Amino acid sequence: MQIQSLSKELSATTYPGRGIVLGKSADARCFYIAYFIMGRSENSRNRIFEIDGRGIRTKAFDESKMVDPSLIIYAPVRVCGDVTIVTNGDQTDTIYDALEAGKTFEEALRTRTFEPDAPNFTPRISGVVEPKADRYRLSILKSADGDPASTRRYFFDYDAPRPGEGHFIHTYQQDGNPLPSFEGEPVPVTIEGDLDAFSRTVWESLNADNKVSLFTRSIDLESGEVTSLIFNKHQGQ
Repeated sequence: MQIQSLSKELSATTYPGRGIVLGKSADARCFYIAYFIMGRSENSRNRIFEIDGRGIRTKAFDESKMVDPSLIIYAPVRVCGDVTIVTNGDQTDTIYDALEAGKTFEEALRTRTFEPDAPNFTPRISGVVEPKADRYRLSILKSADGDPASTRRYFFDYDAPRPGEGHFIHTYQQDGNPLPSFEGEPVPVTIEGDLDAFSRTVWESLNADNKVSLFTRSIDLESGEVTSLIFNKHQGQ
């Protein structure tokens, strides 16, 4: 698959939903992570990211307007040892607990399925970054063309990723009603600039009306040093 412009992929649809980008910096010094959320309803848009230990959590921006916290309040990012976990739901905890117990990313996700939000049946997207192993992995769990009786689980491994390249996966192929699930493999995309430039590319490429929050992180492959950035639309970013 031909490598694509990250900016063009992010702006190709007004509502990709929630998305993960994992990749290696052009200078080969760092792994980059991006996770974003978007929203169409007031409840989905009423969120921010906040730091929680070595990861982040979603939080209601205005607690008085929170209608249903299920599926939208969770920890998208946690760290287990040197492994950074990033997902679009509470499967973050499933993966964390499995790794703590000596099990694998894949074993953890074989116990989960897509979200129970009929008629969309939103896919669960997940990733792990393993700097010491010089690799990252991605997964998507989705229904069989909207059939809730059948689950499709896909796993993608990227060993020794090439500098300046990454992979992008998101929940929805495009806007719609019901929302169509992402199709195919994670899209290979360009990774350019330092963390700030990478973050700005993601944030500024997302649809201005629907974007809600963005988390980005760099992990130095030599020192293990971590730098994180958060963009919250509700906080004027």
